[in-house]
Amino acid sequence: MGTSASAVSFKSYGGNAPENYERYFVPVIGTPFARALLEVADLGHGERVLDVACGTGVVTRLAAEHVGSEGAVAGLDLNPGMIAVARTAVPDPSIAWYEGNAESIPLPDGSFDAVLCSLGLQFVSDKDAAVREMHRVLAPGGRLALGTVAPTPVFEILEQALARHLNPTVAGFVRHVFSLDDHDALRNLLVEARFTDVTVRSKLLNLTLPAPSEFLWQYVHSTPLAAAVAELSDQASTTLERDVVAAWQPFVKDGSMVAELTAVLSTGQK
Repeated sequence: MGTSASAVSFKSYGGNAPENYERYFVPVIGTPFARALLEVADLGHGERVLDVACGTGVVTRLAAEHVGSEGAVAGLDLNPGMIAVARTAVPDPSIAWYEGNAESIPLPDGSFDAVLCSLGLQFVSDKDAAVREMHRVLAPGGRLALGTVAPTPVFEILEQALARHLNPTVAGFVRHVFSLDDHDALRNLLVEARFTDVTVRSKLLNLTLPAPSEFLWQYVHSTPLAAAVAELSDQASTTLERDVVAAWQPFVKDGSMVAELTAVLSTGQK
């Protein structure tokens, strides 16, 4: 019996999730979100910046460009694989990388002029503790900029397909990505951590993504979904791809997908 085209497509993606995250996710989604976050963070030359839940470092590297050689930038992530890729993706000796938990940041009080966190806080178990820690490591007058994302039809389609073809628990990962978008909840989160001048705003990002089948497997292999989807039979993998690709057709233009994602940008001052 031959191997299905879908199975070949799924299995053709090598590397681990952090490597694939840097290769596939960062260019099409991570970078636009990073730029939106840095716009509201308004970093200045020579500032000290911490990027919490930095992943493979897209925000960290862009922040280093903003603050210049007289500034200081650090990236913190709980996942050692992400930190390993961050160190090697675009080597920059001026950036300090730390493996650590956002709920207990292993850095001194008042160390930074700005703390950033893009697309990471929704995965932190104790968000209140994490935001209090971000407040602690800021110097007086320092500022926080958080970036999260609102639900969007493209990923709702993926979540529903994963629930049908695998199970609701696996699909819950996608739902969790979009679980921290309520403006009032975010505002209260920052206020309760003693931030002032708190603002929560939305910014629409128009993203051009790869063709549906390509984007499906690139996204899966960039996330914890890869292990669960790998358990599917070739036939089930083909069916999953067929259903998702069919449902994504309204978003296809000239062979690529065009998706609107809403960045939710929260800022506050110490």
